[in-house]
Order: sequence, then structure tokens, then C-alpha cells
Amino acid sequence: MYLGAMISGRRRKAVTFTVLGICLVAAAVTLNISWLVLNWREGMLIVFGTIFFLVIIALGVVNTIFLVREIRRNEQHDSFINAVTHELKTPVASIRLYLETLQSRELDEVKRREFYRIMLEDSDRLLHTIEQVLRAGATGSVLRRGARVPLDLGQLSRECVELARTRFHLAPEALEYVEHTSSATVLGDAEELKAAVWNLIDNAIKYSQGDPKIVVELESLHNEDVAVRVTDHGVGIAPAELKRIFKRFYRVPASVAVRRKGSGLGLFIVRSVARKHGGRAYAQSAGPGHGSTFTLQLPAAPASA
Repeated sequence: MYLGAMISGRRRKAVTFTVLGICLVAAAVTLNISWLVLNWREGMLIVFGTIFFLVIIALGVVNTIFLVREIRRNEQHDSFINAVTHELKTPVASIRLYLETLQSRELDEVKRREFYRIMLEDSDRLLHTIEQVLRAGATGSVLRRGARVPLDLGQLSRECVELARTRFHLAPEALEYVEHTSSATVLGDAEELKAAVWNLIDNAIKYSQGDPKIVVELESLHNEDVAVRVTDHGVGIAPAELKRIFKRFYRVPASVAVRRKGSGLGLFIVRSVARKHGGRAYAQSAGPGHGSTFTLQLPAAPASA
């Protein structure tokens, strides 16, 4: 309740200052045009007045642009706080509920094992959220660089696929892994690259409709790069969202098809890891309802490595 009121208050202030800025620009335009009309004979004054007028207008436009960006940044930050609060509070409440049930009631062994399994899953979810927040801060820093060692991107991708099948209880046909190359060695940090591939798979599963159908492909590109592509048949992405989805805290507008909420940090981590390793990350989609493909592209390790 308090958080909602705070967000509403921020929006009202933002609207107030935006309207005020527009009014000031309009007043400046009116005054300067009137001044030019009344003093058209004063050549030098008109020249200097015109320059001064253009400077004021430029400053007003720049101020408005920065104001709009700040409003968007605050909205993304508030969305992130809400999402992370949900991701932290939900598993904690679930674990507490099952512990209280175990403490207050006598349950048979089958039921107890089921409760233990659910609590372990909630613990993993809680740990994953904490790791995402910490990793976003670490990978987002250009000053922090881990050790770069030769890594088999194929083996790393296979591990992520098997982990996703186990964690989300997916059938083999729901998550398919295909290798189009037998050599995919890169120089990098194993933990960061594994986190990037995992986040691509996790994102595809979350935004899949009904039974997921996801294909993870490993291939070599003509420019001596290697790429991991994750294709899903989920909700798809609007063209205007393709570049925004990799920003910190940004989340695609809510859809009834998504499986669960997230922190809005997964794709930001993917892009940060790609840039730190000299590569790039990008998304492709034909539009809402047509699925999407996410690509992590990295330079192949030199032969000397």
C-alpha cells in the first residue's frame, strides 16, 4: 500500500514538472516572438535575441528529455523492487507454511518427503533470485574481470540444458539441444558464461505458452565466432521491445502466458557477459504470438589457446 502510494506520488510530481516545463517553453516562445516583432529594426539585438532564444529552447528540450528518461528509470526501478520483493517473499512464505505444518501435525513419510521436495525447490528459487541480483552488479561492472581460460561452449550448454530439464521437470522433446559444430572453444569465465546461457534458457521457459517447445543450438559463424541460439514458440516480442529487453530492470509488459514473474535482470546479465567477453547478445522475433530467438555470440578462442 505504501509502495503504491509512493509510486503514485512520484508520477504526479513527474507530470507536474513536465507540464511546467512545457508551459515555460511556450511562454519563452511567445515572449521572444513578440519581442522580435516589436523590435525588428534593431538588427543586432534581433540576432543576439534569436541566438539566446534558440539556446533557451535547446536547454528546455534537453531538460525535458532527461526528465522523461528519469521518469522511465524510476518506473523500471519500482517495477524491479516489486518483482524482487515478490520473488523473495513468496518462497519464504511457502517454506514457513510447510515447516509450520510439519511442526504441528503428524504426517506419513510420503507426505513429509513431498513437503521436503517443495521446500528445496523454494529454496532454490530464493537462492536463484539472490544470485541474479548479485551477478547483475558484478557483470555490470567493467572494472571487474575474472580469469579467462579456454572453455568448451558445447559442454557448458549441455550442462545448462540438462539442469533446466531437471529443475523444470521437462520432457526430452520439450527442450531439444542441437550441435552444428564439433569445435566451440572460447576464452572466458566459466561461471559468467554458464549464467548467460542459463538465463537464455530460463527466459525461454518462462515465456512459453502451454507446453514449452524450445530448441538450443550451438553453431560456428563465418566470422570465426561461435553462437548459442535459444528458440522458443512462446509469446513473442514486439519490434519496439527487441532492444529494450536487454536493459537493466526492464521487463516486457505483463502477459497471461508467462509462467512466473522475474527480476528483470536475466537478459541484462546475458548482454553484460557477452560484452565483457568481446561478443554480443541480440533477440529476433516476428512479433507477439510468434515466438522469439535469442543469440549469444562470442569470439572463438585462437588456435594457440
